Amino acid sequence: VILVNSNPATIMTDPSLADATYIEPVQWETIEKIIEKEKPDVILPTMGGQTGLNTALDLDRKGVLKRHKVEMIGATKEAIDKAEDRNLFSEAMKKIGLRTPKAALAHNPKEANKIVKDIGFPCVLRPNFTMGGAGGGVAYNLEEFEEICSRGFDLSPTSEIYIDEYLEGWKEYEMEVVRDKNDNCIIVCSIENIDPMGVHTGDSITVAPAQTLTDKEYQLMRNAAMDILREIGVETGGSNVQFTINPEDGEMLVIEMNPRVSRSSALASKATGFPIAKVAAKLAVGYTLDELRNDITGGIIPSSFEPAIDYVVTKIPRFNFEKFPQAEPVLTTQMKSVGEVMAIGRTFQESFQKAIRGLEISKEGLNEIYDPSNQDLSTLKKELSVPSPDRIWFLADAIRNGLSIQEIFNLTKIDPWFISQIEDLVNEEQILQGLSLNSIEKDYFLSVKKKGFSDKRLASLFKTDERTVREKRKKLNIKPVFKRVDSCAAEFESSTAYMYSTYEEECESNPSSNKKKVIVLGGGPNRIGQGIEFDYCCVHAALAMKEEGYESIMVNCNPETVSTDYDVSDRLYFEPITMEDVLAITELENPLGVIVQYGGQTPLKLAKELEENGVPIWGTSPDSIDIAEDRGRFQKFVQKLKLKQPPNGLATNLEEAVEVSKEIGFPLVVRPSYVLGGRAMEIVYNQEDLKNYLVDAVEASEESPVLLDSFLNQAVELDVEAVCDGKEVVIGGILQHIEQAGIHSGDSACSLPPYNLEERLIEEIYKMVKSIALGIKAIGLINVQLALYENTLYLLEVNPRASRTIPFVSKCIGNSLAQIGAKCMSGISLEKQGFTKEIIPEYFSVKEAILPFEKFQGVDPILGPEMKSTGEVMGIGKSFAEAYAKAQLGAGKKISSEGCVFLSVRNSDQVFVAELAKEFHELGFKIVATKGTAGFISKIDLPVTIVKKVAEGRPHIVDMMKNGEIQLVVNTTEGRQSILDSASIRRTALEEKIYCTTTLEGGRALCSVLRNKESWNVDRLQDLHAKL
Repeated sequence: VILVNSNPATIMTDPSLADATYIEPVQWETIEKIIEKEKPDVILPTMGGQTGLNTALDLDRKGVLKRHKVEMIGATKEAIDKAEDRNLFSEAMKKIGLRTPKAALAHNPKEANKIVKDIGFPCVLRPNFTMGGAGGGVAYNLEEFEEICSRGFDLSPTSEIYIDEYLEGWKEYEMEVVRDKNDNCIIVCSIENIDPMGVHTGDSITVAPAQTLTDKEYQLMRNAAMDILREIGVETGGSNVQFTINPEDGEMLVIEMNPRVSRSSALASKATGFPIAKVAAKLAVGYTLDELRNDITGGIIPSSFEPAIDYVVTKIPRFNFEKFPQAEPVLTTQMKSVGEVMAIGRTFQESFQKAIRGLEISKEGLNEIYDPSNQDLSTLKKELSVPSPDRIWFLADAIRNGLSIQEIFNLTKIDPWFISQIEDLVNEEQILQGLSLNSIEKDYFLSVKKKGFSDKRLASLFKTDERTVREKRKKLNIKPVFKRVDSCAAEFESSTAYMYSTYEEECESNPSSNKKKVIVLGGGPNRIGQGIEFDYCCVHAALAMKEEGYESIMVNCNPETVSTDYDVSDRLYFEPITMEDVLAITELENPLGVIVQYGGQTPLKLAKELEENGVPIWGTSPDSIDIAEDRGRFQKFVQKLKLKQPPNGLATNLEEAVEVSKEIGFPLVVRPSYVLGGRAMEIVYNQEDLKNYLVDAVEASEESPVLLDSFLNQAVELDVEAVCDGKEVVIGGILQHIEQAGIHSGDSACSLPPYNLEERLIEEIYKMVKSIALGIKAIGLINVQLALYENTLYLLEVNPRASRTIPFVSKCIGNSLAQIGAKCMSGISLEKQGFTKEIIPEYFSVKEAILPFEKFQGVDPILGPEMKSTGEVMGIGKSFAEAYAKAQLGAGKKISSEGCVFLSVRNSDQVFVAELAKEFHELGFKIVATKGTAGFISKIDLPVTIVKKVAEGRPHIVDMMKNGEIQLVVNTTEGRQSILDSASIRRTALEEKIYCTTTLEGGRALCSVLRNKESWNVDRLQDLHAKL
């Protein structure tokens, strides 16, 4: 098996998973090189989402598959085209008597305008062959229509947009279907979207199984889904079919189908315990459903049994709009969520309330978010009529404010059944508010817990604290029991320990009493700053514990992850990562240790309280973690070790902040204390910016002071990953950032080994990191961030936990740092593990960030101290230039090798810009610059064309970019005003697909790529590791 993927943060690119693993850009030219080398017989494109499908179609179009005699399995080219090309799909549906929304295909703006006259407004625009509805939207008038069109034609690889009628208020459903070569078909799961049509299914709250379908409607939909797979020609594997039903008369239409495993397939797999992707892969190589056994029941039944479930699953998406203040938090047909949480309960209410508390958005239930003093209900009604991440909470507030189910339905078009369920919860809350905790009876308390109310929510309703509610509940002997997910509604006994909690009589958990156990706490829903990198670490911790003879127990609530696969750990609890839910599990299982340092900030926040409740925390102690996070304690620690920190100070109000700024001087990095992902961080260059920051961004106070650090301009940032067993410290890797300090480390590209560090500095780094790790008493992983400024090393921060670069470093050095760290926590020394010195590869690896700016119209795609990336890719090469170029390609950025480069830099960069211009000139590029920058370039007698800034009149730089006259952009800024003035340049570069970097170092790295004329190699990860 040969696997190709450019993402280092997934378990999939671990060398032990496939025979040959290539961490290379997923695009046809690179894949052709791999095909030439490996000579495969078949290619399976249905597992890699839209990227996988589009790349397979490119390989077919370019004749690569034919040339090398490679067969496409899982789905044929014809089937993919028929499903993805909306015209062909519509024709196919007509043939089998199913209706699709009224629609037509446009190849250019002229055709689009003709079509919309026929279809009318509002209409939905969907670019062909794009993922997550990219570039699409709903247009209510001609102006919006033209705007979405221009974007959509750009984003569709075939420059086609499908325009269809907007079915406002229609209900949306999905069917997950699996079919084999003998035409056996099963429905794995039906899914219902709570939000009506018009919201992308990835952004909608969804429920499985569907709750509001009649049996007759369900059977019609089931049969239709199977007919669709047959007609499209999906001979083997899983597909997802989307339907819509008119709530007025029950008319059913087909929206679309994905001839591949999708986001919904992952959800359906977790919801039922039926591993769709695994089964689909086996069907693709020729098995049939009746030949495969159902794993979760220990093989008692075949896979051809349709899963039956006796519980309800709710998925709620997690959004990060706060990271993009310029973007409107409105949900449309283009997906904007960055993660999701799933919860299982015996009723919709229970699973819905569990999902809310799993989201970690400081809401433990249906908290009030609408200001009740606002007598006028028109604002509330407006909030209900627009789909947004908060709409479900506004819905609860509408009930509190006396709106009827019918009124809410008219505004939201959410099915009245769901509204009445939420109404019941709100009514229950109002009853609870009138009672005291002491007066509550056991039966009533139990009935409330059955509805999914958390102890924390009850505490706020009773105006007490969570601990008091927990003690009262235990006194009444009300405890959750655990049921098993078994795919057969308990018809057969399940040998797999995949559990969820509920309040009933019988507990099916059956924990062992004679085994050594370790619990790993996962990271909850993905979000910016805490992505799958942390899940990767959790999975490796579970594997390491299994290897050492422990029973590994995983707790997590994220359906998109490998940690929630039931076969990764010995026992899986699909539960929210909250105090209440984790304690229920530790009390039942009684583990030897709990690992909290691998799931990001989520489990770390619980560490102290868990320890207070007598739960044994493995690894670095909560107290040591606090030293690293508490500013005052950290400073004392740094002084004790005689290390240098950038000059810094604390301020609890504006006056103090001004004082600190006078003492330290500008520029400053300002941020709130205790954050992950650089939330609300900014670099300020003057008093004006500082005042704005304290007014707009952060409310400084005694409890949460603002931190001010001197900003080391042009400093090189370094990330060091290390492992410590309490006695020895071994460096896992030193990563040199390409973007200079001031760009969040999660958004910066970085290289391992460092590409231009002096040997003496590396020695110094070793000493520093060892003294820090031993000084803070780290056990397990530790991450240290340093800045190299004017040849001196400064300590920026210490994280005594897994960091987001652990998977990347592990792939670079051929050793799983997460496993080594977990074994250190269990008491096995580094010496015993045979990991005693740093491994420095002979090849270069570069990690590059994936940024979601295309999803948010009007957002400035600029990098800064606040993290914005949602993923990462890795490039491997003989030289730094080759690795960097591959990483850029993997991130979907095309670098032009000739043409015109535009340079516009901030004042502090102008002394360095002439040198960069000279490099571009030597590479044959023409140079265009703004007046200030051009002045510095012409000093060294280089030809340069001056272009107007946008504010200086036309024709300006953006006109040149839109006319295709600019191929590369280097644009650096300082201060709020300069960022605002140049935002249109960066936004245009994004929309016109012009390579743009916002740092000088990025420009230098670009030149090194352009200078490197050698042809690329593709190497197996296994072969690279064998040489280490």
